[in-house]
Amino acid sequence: MGLFLGLILVLLDITLAGLGMPPLTRAVVLVGVWVYLTGGLHLDGVSDTADGLAVTDPQRRLAVMADSVTGAFGVMAVTMVLLLKIAALTDLSDNRALALILAPIWGRWGQVMAIALYPYLKPTGKGAFHKVAFCLPWDCGGVIWGLIALFGGLRWGIIAISAGIALALLTGYWLYRRLRGHTGDTYGAVVEWTEALFLVFLRIIS
Repeated sequence: MGLFLGLILVLLDITLAGLGMPPLTRAVVLVGVWVYLTGGLHLDGVSDTADGLAVTDPQRRLAVMADSVTGAFGVMAVTMVLLLKIAALTDLSDNRALALILAPIWGRWGQVMAIALYPYLKPTGKGAFHKVAFCLPWDCGGVIWGLIALFGGLRWGIIAISAGIALALLTGYWLYRRLRGHTGDTYGAVVEWTEALFLVFLRIIS
């Protein structure tokens, strides 16, 4: 799924650039289409997770995260993710196509690792079936070996692989440390934050 999403974004980016669209406007359009193609599902997880983490009472966090009402912290978190993606894409010129392909892949790989490594906090929920259906080692290894085979001979590719692994694992671990587990909402948060931080990292090293 991440690969196909990335390819669509690359084709759109090339088309818009060919039409002479400025970098900032192009970045906004790309991120908007990115959200549209995913149905905003993962951004909803960002919002609910932020609202839950803002609660000082750990016993109430899951209830707050399950509430359909979006709080101030949820709005701020979603805004920050979108701004980071837009800013990074606006400034990113080198290896831009690969960045658009790899960011969705690493985001979903981070989600897979969160499912594999950490307990699910609710007996039922929109993310529970992922935990039940998960299968090692295939769900963890396929993307990694594919990327290594594709980029292993390139210095930039090795850096991108290392950064993707680190950011995906650290994002899932940080949420686990705060909540002592994961939910469907935090799975979505892992996807979005990994994507955003990965794009920012690539901009820094470009």
